[in-house]
Amino acid sequence: MSDDIVIKDGYMYGGWRQPENFVFKFRTIKKDLGSSFDMDLSLNIHDDKVAKKVGMRGGTVRGTVHLNLFPPLLIKLFGNRWFEKGSLSMYYTYALKPGEKVRAVIALPPEGVEDVQLEARVEMENGQLVEKGTVSLGNPKEPSYIRSLDLVNETKELRVLAGYKVGDALPTRDVLISEALMNDILPTITDNIDYYTGESPWGEPIVTPNIIYMAMELLFAPTISKGAIPFFGATEIRNINGPVKVGVPYKATGKFVSLGQTSKTEYYWQDSFLEEKETGKLVADMRHMNRFMKATSPLYRNG
Repeated sequence: MSDDIVIKDGYMYGGWRQPENFVFKFRTIKKDLGSSFDMDLSLNIHDDKVAKKVGMRGGTVRGTVHLNLFPPLLIKLFGNRWFEKGSLSMYYTYALKPGEKVRAVIALPPEGVEDVQLEARVEMENGQLVEKGTVSLGNPKEPSYIRSLDLVNETKELRVLAGYKVGDALPTRDVLISEALMNDILPTITDNIDYYTGESPWGEPIVTPNIIYMAMELLFAPTISKGAIPFFGATEIRNINGPVKVGVPYKATGKFVSLGQTSKTEYYWQDSFLEEKETGKLVADMRHMNRFMKATSPLYRNG
């Protein structure tokens, strides 16, 4: 548990951290999670050469890695209940490089409220916002940050995502998060909690928010990018009947819920669901956005 959490002016601040760019572990991680995705580094902005080629400052830290900053704060705010029925909903606003410092920030809840949603963010030392959104506990009345966004569908002029439709099912797969996988990941986590190793209040160890995302990824963006470089736009994970645990067989399913474009990108939103394979119990779900840079696609080079 982090011992440098500070409460000030209505907010809880985590300590300053330097998240790692552990992209080169992804092949092993994805294989262990039951995925057959292949990682093409030529389309990966976490690689320094690729990122600089497209005008970025350097190889970036995955946005979902920053989700791992929040659990120590969430435990102090909500106790163990967040892992059973809580959400973390983040929109990515700025790409961090390895070595740069960030911290998690959460607004304090009103006293005596059991079902609550709170403003949350990840920020740099200079105040630059890296992620913005909400965290919640229980069943608050208002939608999360990600669920409050209007999903605009525009598929007529799509090139990278041509042929896909809202409602299309994503590949289903079996997921088993092994103890060996967690042991491989934990050295890269800036904020470990005791529940990630050994026994937890739920018996088995539980997994990090980033691994919850990876368990429900289902569609590895470079495999459908047609040469366009992808990057994350937003992620929300929700514990429905959580937590997600190590060593428990799960089944992951999902579908497209929106496809569209901006002047510079094409994008899709997916909803994914994680069920216990043995009981069919819904344990967690996710809403996630991937973008594709038009300028990097051969489909857009001639206008």
